[in-house]
Amino acid sequence: MLGVGASGPVHADPPAPVSALPGARPTLEERDAWAVLAGVRGLGPVGFGLLLRRYGSGAAILREASSPGGARRLVEPEEASQAPTEPAEGVSQAIADGIARAADGAALTIGRIRSLGLAVVTVEDPLYPIRLTQIEMPPHLIYVLGSPGAMHAEAVIAIVGTRRPTDAGRAIAARLAANLAAVGASVVSGLAIGIDGAAHAATLQAGGTTVAVIGSGHAKLHPRVHGRLADAVVASGGAVISELGPDVEPSRGTFPRRNRVISGLADATVVIEAPARSGALITASWALEQGRECYLVPGAIDAPASAGCLAFLREFPDRARIVAGIPQLIDDLGLADHLTQPGVTSDVAATLTGVGEVAGRIGREIAVGRATVDELVASTGWPVATVLAALTILERAGLTVGAHGRFRAAGALAAADPDKSRQRPRTIV
Repeated sequence: MLGVGASGPVHADPPAPVSALPGARPTLEERDAWAVLAGVRGLGPVGFGLLLRRYGSGAAILREASSPGGARRLVEPEEASQAPTEPAEGVSQAIADGIARAADGAALTIGRIRSLGLAVVTVEDPLYPIRLTQIEMPPHLIYVLGSPGAMHAEAVIAIVGTRRPTDAGRAIAARLAANLAAVGASVVSGLAIGIDGAAHAATLQAGGTTVAVIGSGHAKLHPRVHGRLADAVVASGGAVISELGPDVEPSRGTFPRRNRVISGLADATVVIEAPARSGALITASWALEQGRECYLVPGAIDAPASAGCLAFLREFPDRARIVAGIPQLIDDLGLADHLTQPGVTSDVAATLTGVGEVAGRIGREIAVGRATVDELVASTGWPVATVLAALTILERAGLTVGAHGRFRAAGALAAADPDKSRQRPRTIV
């Protein structure tokens, strides 16, 4: 049984293998069978795994359930099929009856899935994300609207947070998502109002790929107000996914399950803002339990939106990490070498050799047309004092000149190829 304790996720039962057929490639019939069984209320990964080990396939489970007395045999397996020392691998009567009903309505269930345009990806399918297979009790299948390939990016980072963010928190989520897109990472979040929505939207605006994990079935999309955002995620080459059947309503219990999938899909989870009792902290707990990196943005000690982040950092000082800035986070995530700085052509690079890394960055920003201190601060995320010091170095080197609060390239920097310098920048902002 999957649960969440006071300090994060806990398992009341030991995890069990999901399938008896590791490495097998499911047929269309088998995918459909798994999809039918996934809609049985109360049949989770443990019970499903037990039945798979016993019957060998989802299709065989449905055939048994449809046969005379099949539901009884699901509860009380034949003695001949068990070794003397092995416990019977059955399920409860309620679940067995649910499987029988699902078998009778299999055609309607599959028709519903097809009508919604959903792909069914089982844990035995090559399209199943490998990161998700590495967590305890992964979903035995996921329903995917959009591109399954969106879950297989080289780098995947989760961004989560409160549904009631401050303006500053929303802006940080947007900036981080845009910069992750710039370094080629895919962004995963929960499509919720607030930090989640800001992260998805900013990723799309930056031309990146994002995956939304929902805590309901696709036909009961929650929140409904994000229907257009979900459509945009799919249209951009991303995906909206769920482990729940198409018509499953959202509930308090579905969101902790959703949160473990968010962190399970990602290399690292970043919490932007979280009050003391925030679902985002459940996602952070799952990340730690799954052996993934977890980063939290700190805030003022009296800010309600930051109370949960600060408490989490205090509770897990050796495991949770602080976000000291977006450039620093990009570096901590190991993605700094993916960053393409603006104006990095051979002539511009050679011109800026010798002025230092910081002044060199400012020189490249000026080369692509950023002219004021405000623009340079916004594009780099650096303090005003740092930008002014770099401008002084460039002016002394004869590479920039300032007048009336605006700066332009001078000397050898002005002679750099302007067309090459104005290639689309991918910068930390």
